Amino acid sequence: MTAVTLIRSDSLFAGAPYAYAATAPAGARLVFLAGACPLDEDGSTAGIGDVSAQAAKCVENLRTALTDAGARLEDVISTRVLVASSDRADLGTAWDVVHAAFGEHEVPSTLLGVTVLGYEGQLVELEAVAAVLD
Repeated sequence: MTAVTLIRSDSLFAGAPYAYAATAPAGARLVFLAGACPLDEDGSTAGIGDVSAQAAKCVENLRTALTDAGARLEDVISTRVLVASSDRADLGTAWDVVHAAFGEHEVPSTLLGVTVLGYEGQLVELEAVAAVLD
């Protein structure tokens, strides 16, 4: 059972592939995750030049961080997807990978094109907050 309740809005665009808001009950433990980067275990950047591959690696690393914190993707209450590109197609590619990973758990999300990210060759980063009932 997840602590997260996704809220759709009848007053806003109904076709958005995400909820407009989410809540967690009092007493839920919030887990604030650092941006998941497309790094392999040796610290090298995975998928150089490939937005899709980097987005998938970010999701994989996010899952690992969530597991280590006693949470899972279904416990995520919001995300932020950062893509080092001014090309909307690149943003859409990263979004499609992240959205597919979350499946029907369409959390409130923000998708941003940014100038540069922290690691050499990094194109994608995935931030999240989760809420867990212990």
